[in-house]
Amino acid sequence: MFQIGDITIPNRVVLAPMAGVSNYAFRLTVKEFGAGLVCAEMVSDKGINHKNEKSMNMLYIDEDEMPMSLQIFGGEKDSLVQAAQFVDQNTNASIIDINMGCPAPKVTKCDAGSRWLLDPDKIYRMVSAVVANVDKPVTVKMRTGWDENHIYALDNARAIEEAGAKALGLHGRTRKQMYEGHADWDIIKQVKQAVDIPVIGNGDIDSPQVAKQRLDESGVDAIMIGRAALGNPWIIYQIVKYLESGELVTNPAPREKIDVCMLHMERLIKLKGEKIAIMEMRKHAAWYLKGLKGNGKVRRQINETDTRESLTDILYSYAEELEATSRAS
Repeated sequence: MFQIGDITIPNRVVLAPMAGVSNYAFRLTVKEFGAGLVCAEMVSDKGINHKNEKSMNMLYIDEDEMPMSLQIFGGEKDSLVQAAQFVDQNTNASIIDINMGCPAPKVTKCDAGSRWLLDPDKIYRMVSAVVANVDKPVTVKMRTGWDENHIYALDNARAIEEAGAKALGLHGRTRKQMYEGHADWDIIKQVKQAVDIPVIGNGDIDSPQVAKQRLDESGVDAIMIGRAALGNPWIIYQIVKYLESGELVTNPAPREKIDVCMLHMERLIKLKGEKIAIMEMRKHAAWYLKGLKGNGKVRRQINETDTRESLTDILYSYAEELEATSRAS
């Protein structure tokens, strides 16, 4: 376990905040597989301050997710502080996280997200202003730099620490890399050595063995799992067990994957209503089917469905086919 301010994180495996993915339905499903901390997808400070309905809905947190981190983004100090205060006073989030890693142009053009990576002084001003105006621990999620010629990770990390943040999440890619190429864990290691606050390393962790190797080599306090958990919350459980005991847990059977996919679907319906939830579940269902034999036809069927009943029928019929094939062989 480790500490973020006065919040105890029970193990060293953290679910990353992923835009369009990390809502309550996904977070709680992953939490139940043993994640020590789950992080919500980023919410716009302007959306919070203007009480935008979609933004308000994104602030929904279930008590069973605890401890959890709620992430906000913005480019203007007063607006960001106001949003942070709202989260601090009106949600049950354990931690307030500030996004300075999002590479999307629609975010960076607002002087938010990874745009901050070019200006350690701005980082200090923004983070210290938020810290001074909230009671919950404040953390920051960032990238190594803007591009290969503008990597200020050490200066930025020191600015974050000096501003009073209680932990730092670091994705080992630049903004220019987006999600391509390889994460640079050497920089993550250097950042860990440069600051005293907990550092959570993120990037290219897709197995229990890699997770342990990255923890051991970099010295980070925890590792953050993002895309590897899409349709695969089992990887969280597998990593937690491996770090605890060295045990390698086997992958789930097809029906078990579909059972969890259905649980995820029901939670998403509760959150967003059936029509929107089923549209969103199309991508999630495809992720749950990854690696299963002959899933192309089923994925095409999923992309045409728009009801809970039809999605359930498609997936369980597929599970029965796979089981019949397995018995026959």
